[in-house]
Amino acid sequence: MKITDNDRQKIDITDDKIFYQKPRYVHHLSDSFRIRLTTLYSQYLLNHHVILDLMSSWVSHLPSNVRYKKVIGHGMNEAELSSNRRLDRFWVQNLNKSQNMPIEDSYFDVGLIVAGWQYLQYPEKVSIELSRIIKSDSLLIISFTNRAFWTKAPNIWTYSSEDRRIEYVKSVLTSTGWKIEKTFTEKTQDKKLFGFYSAESDPFFSIIARNNKSNNLTSFY
Repeated sequence: MKITDNDRQKIDITDDKIFYQKPRYVHHLSDSFRIRLTTLYSQYLLNHHVILDLMSSWVSHLPSNVRYKKVIGHGMNEAELSSNRRLDRFWVQNLNKSQNMPIEDSYFDVGLIVAGWQYLQYPEKVSIELSRIIKSDSLLIISFTNRAFWTKAPNIWTYSSEDRRIEYVKSVLTSTGWKIEKTFTEKTQDKKLFGFYSAESDPFFSIIARNNKSNNLTSFY
């Protein structure tokens, strides 16, 4: 998939560092979405895994009853990352300015991105870099809903339908050597009024891709 310059543009063109300089200790995803995400992680993450939590914040949505070998986070706000008790260490980096990550080759057993892909202006370059630092035949799990800081999301995300966003993520991944294993498109329900009734909540979208280094393409550079 060819991404145009217009696709990469966003409403707020000021430095992302300014937008993210103040920590936000709030949940940007509904209760039901977070529960579904944690359930998904429990199915794919093993306690011996070294995990990358890319574009993270003060929570990682990992199962509370599992201690992983190592969880390394990345984000834009140091205070938020410092407050995340699941991270063993972290680094701060604006992936819209530089996509090269300070991690050795084939370091991670699995990579996670939740509610983050929608802010990437150069997702194909990030995808290629992730294939470098994630082990061959290992997984990348990208999850999102229909929420975003819309002024910071590029046009290709802001002005696309939900189905189009899913196909966009899958297209970038497959174009850069990843193999799509499974796609989840689900409705979630939040309990209301002390659990007496439920209401539709954030939709749950998740794409699971497997790293195929031998098929990695670098034509985007």
